[in-house]
Amino acid sequence: MSNRLNGKTCVVTAAGQGIGRAIAEAFVREGATVVAVDLKQELLDAWAPAAGVAARAVDATDAAGIAALAAEFPETSVLVNSVGMVGVNTILDCAPADLELAFRVNVVTMSHSIRAFLPRMLERRAGSIVNVASVVSSIKAAPDRFSYGTTKAAVIGLTKSVARDFIASGVRCNSISPGTVESPSLQDRMAAQGDFDKARAGFIARQPMGRLGTPQEIAEIAVLLASDEAGFMTGENIVIDGGMSL
Repeated sequence: MSNRLNGKTCVVTAAGQGIGRAIAEAFVREGATVVAVDLKQELLDAWAPAAGVAARAVDATDAAGIAALAAEFPETSVLVNSVGMVGVNTILDCAPADLELAFRVNVVTMSHSIRAFLPRMLERRAGSIVNVASVVSSIKAAPDRFSYGTTKAAVIGLTKSVARDFIASGVRCNSISPGTVESPSLQDRMAAQGDFDKARAGFIARQPMGRLGTPQEIAEIAVLLASDEAGFMTGENIVIDGGMSL
């Protein structure tokens, strides 16, 4: 631990498992006061109390719930938005309701949380917002990922818009675009294909490094963006994809 986040209060959404949990745990190791947020209280209960992390079960699609969270933790200086869902579809089999759901989960949740936490950051003229996007976005396409790629591209656009609007106000906003990362949600998707081993091999095959990324590797980028070391960086999208986009 190097205490790179000492004195900072950090709110991390979708922190029950996977990338969100890894980010929250990394922030704790770096000396931050961490608030872990997830829709499912049981996921938070599995690790947050033992780690000394405040846990809050909040639906990130609920603007009022997120506003109440921001009011409870007005000292928040770092906000990490890692809520997301993967839709498996092309434009032809993505119903309007499916696309609306993808936007609500992948994009609107970030809008809700930024609107809630940003005003106090602006008052203090200090803050870092980190959004988890994806390499499958405006960076590259993947088969059968219409709603996912469309909405993750919107996350990158959202990030740059927020960064530009508040660039002179002490608040930075950046995004991270991972490739395929080992996570419970990925394991669920592999299992849903019927042949877990074949599905896993397929996901690994599209990674030029020949392996999946780890949540901890993504978390290290989040630590950098949250820290004062990245004080001259805003509006950037960091790709960490094992060469998938090359």
